[in-house]
Amino acid sequence: MAQEPLATKGNYLHIYDFTIHPGVEDAFIREFEAFDYSDGNPMHKSWAQVKDGVLLRDEEDPLRFYLIAEWKDIEEHARIRRILAEEIKPSFIRHIAGGKFVPRYAKVVSSTPEEILNKAAGA
Repeated sequence: MAQEPLATKGNYLHIYDFTIHPGVEDAFIREFEAFDYSDGNPMHKSWAQVKDGVLLRDEEDPLRFYLIAEWKDIEEHARIRRILAEEIKPSFIRHIAGGKFVPRYAKVVSSTPEEILNKAAGA
């Protein structure tokens, strides 16, 4: 059994589900990483971010991507997302089909309790 849940009960995941234009796959990933790992990304400076996001690529559709991360407060995430969309405008957004880069939010309603994890680890 895994020793750490993906997310903590009571927190939130943002889930972006989007498709990019064909032929820009490498450029999209390169530009996403350049922005995401830069000092200019305000998401990484927020008190509300619990776990840094991961970018996922669909195995059946290589133009489809997902971005997920864990947050304590989705209002804070939405506030920062508006700054990104209206002021910063990262270059990778131009590769997204339809230009829509808006997440769905989901509350974590169950995650493995610590005592179960400890027991599985032999502690």
